[in-house]
Amino acid sequence: MFLTVLIPGPSNPKDKLDVFLQPLIKELNDLWSVGANTYDCSLKNNFQLRAALMWTISDFPAYSMLSGWSTSGRKTCPYCMERSDALTLGLSKKQSWFDNHRKFLYCDHKFHRNRHKFTKGRVIKTPKLTVRSGTEILADIEKLNLRKVTEEDAMSINAQISKTTGWRKKSIFWDLPYWSTNMIRHNLDVMHIEKNVFDNIFNTVMNVKGKTKDTFKSRMELNDYCNKPKYAPDEGGKMPSVPYALAKEAKKALCEWVKTLRFPDGYASNLGRCVDMTNLRLIKMKSHDCHVFMQRLIPIAFRELLPPQVWKALNELSLFFKDITSTSIRREDMERLKSDIPLILCQLEMIFPPSLFNFMEHLPVHLPYEARIASPVQYRWMYPFESYMGELKVNVTNKARVEGSIANACVVEEAANFCSYYFDDDVTTNRTALRRNESPDRVNELNDEGIPEVFIKSGQTFGTKGKRVLEEREFIAARIYVLLNCDDDMKCLLPNITDDDLSKKVESKFPDWFKNYARDSSNNVNVHIRTLAEGPARWVKTYTGCKINGYRFHTLEEGTTKSTSNSGVCIKASNYGPNEIDYYGRLVEILELDFSWRESKKVLMFKCEWFDTTQLGTKIHPQYKLVDINHKRRYKKYEPFVIAEQATQLSRVYWDVRMLRLRSDRARKGAEDRNSDVSSMAHRWLAIDRDPTRNSGIASMVHRWLAIDEPSMVWR
Repeated sequence: MFLTVLIPGPSNPKDKLDVFLQPLIKELNDLWSVGANTYDCSLKNNFQLRAALMWTISDFPAYSMLSGWSTSGRKTCPYCMERSDALTLGLSKKQSWFDNHRKFLYCDHKFHRNRHKFTKGRVIKTPKLTVRSGTEILADIEKLNLRKVTEEDAMSINAQISKTTGWRKKSIFWDLPYWSTNMIRHNLDVMHIEKNVFDNIFNTVMNVKGKTKDTFKSRMELNDYCNKPKYAPDEGGKMPSVPYALAKEAKKALCEWVKTLRFPDGYASNLGRCVDMTNLRLIKMKSHDCHVFMQRLIPIAFRELLPPQVWKALNELSLFFKDITSTSIRREDMERLKSDIPLILCQLEMIFPPSLFNFMEHLPVHLPYEARIASPVQYRWMYPFESYMGELKVNVTNKARVEGSIANACVVEEAANFCSYYFDDDVTTNRTALRRNESPDRVNELNDEGIPEVFIKSGQTFGTKGKRVLEEREFIAARIYVLLNCDDDMKCLLPNITDDDLSKKVESKFPDWFKNYARDSSNNVNVHIRTLAEGPARWVKTYTGCKINGYRFHTLEEGTTKSTSNSGVCIKASNYGPNEIDYYGRLVEILELDFSWRESKKVLMFKCEWFDTTQLGTKIHPQYKLVDINHKRRYKKYEPFVIAEQATQLSRVYWDVRMLRLRSDRARKGAEDRNSDVSSMAHRWLAIDRDPTRNSGIASMVHRWLAIDEPSMVWR
């Protein structure tokens, strides 16, 4: 039935998709009114199972096919509907949602009365829009006398009605008795919205020919809507430079930087292959590439290239998409985003021309409402379905028999999955196989509840194996760190000791005292604590790779020849108190310590090179929490080891500021300053980096670290 969606071009069903949906609607009505006789294995009896359709998930063109609301023209937005303030631009004849977001701000916001930075002379008096209920929408459809496409003369009658309204038909989903009570019936697709917003903004900032929204026509009509006469073309047709568009030198610097980017394995594709150095642009970027660039790279990429007010607006938009696509959300966060996104769009309207703001730039204003009602977007966007459709296309081995190819492939796959349930546990199948960067679950090999957590096996090593002897200070540091992370077990032995006293004792002579204490039979210490007290062997196994916590780690040396970067390590603070900080470093070596008193017990540890955590080495942006690391400064205390299970992964992003020109100075002082070699980043870092070679005012290199706070995923 759904193979009709695969029909490309003018032959696709469009509004007549409802014809193919009739069997589905009939089954859904039966499931709601009658139900299905189902066996409950827990109660060992049958019950009548009933089900309801929550919502549909589709891209925006299919939104129109399923809902019946037209997604083109001035009334494109399915939430604003007839209340939209979209306008048709005079020269380009395109629809623009410019100055369509002040009405979403709270009633006494100062932007409502601003006559100069938005549409000239316009004051907003429109009351804040409310979301219309399904019952109200159904009543409007009935009042318009719209028909379902399965009814007689539906196409001609609906075509006549659609000339004066945004409705094109009565959707077949209204046949479901509960459909009008659903708060969300059709989801806006965040995946395509994010990609289109990124494409429009990025191509405008990069001034990509044929894709930028900052065209000659948009400049000609700019002063008709906005009070920006200084950006109008002169008599010779030359367009003045604008603060939101990069100069050629800055575009070249950005493209060269993107070519050097390396991400952790499975996190993103190789963006360097998307760089076109000839035309200074990015090409062939997939939806997920845009997703990564929008949420992770825009705050870094444009920080030194654009004026502060432009960078701040783009950074706010980036953070909005990062928050709205979070895997866990809270009601108060969505309420905050609901009030933030109109302000962000208003800030963009004060910077960019009206031609930038098509309906895709408008739809984000409604995303917080959907997230608050319908849960995180991971359950409602198109990524898994696009991936599945890609699998279906691979199954088409005979293009003359598309349906048969897909059907046969699905039958084989389902049969194989069914049979896999009867295989032995040691047989690896698609159902039981681990993902690329997944490691086996933590295993208590000794099956003893009293074993310390540090001895429970976790992670999976790979790569080149080796053996070596720990140096004296390495041995002491590794042993002390293991004891520090067994504080619960220590407190069982010493119930009156405090956390501070425990740390001080462990770091002094506690290991030797603890060994003697455990050897004393009168203390009745169990075998696992005795093993811990005896300490590890000085011979350790080494590896170049490890999979743990959903990440794939490589040592720094191993990763030099790879196109990915898997050596960044972060140890997060436990409770983020006043003295708690995150530690950032690079993975130097992967070690397996052997505690082998009576029974061999393994502890997997990372040896890392830590950067300075003081203000001289680490700078955190107070508002946006971007972390700048001075890569020449190291953590002074010798504590190179961490337990592998504690590590999360980072991606190092290098930014060579010698390549940059200060865009804010150029916009402020004029074209005569375009050859300035001074970077604003260099001035910020002069106060931090005391290296005497930087007295010239030009920073040679800084590391910007981009935290990755969720495990890698296949579709990332």
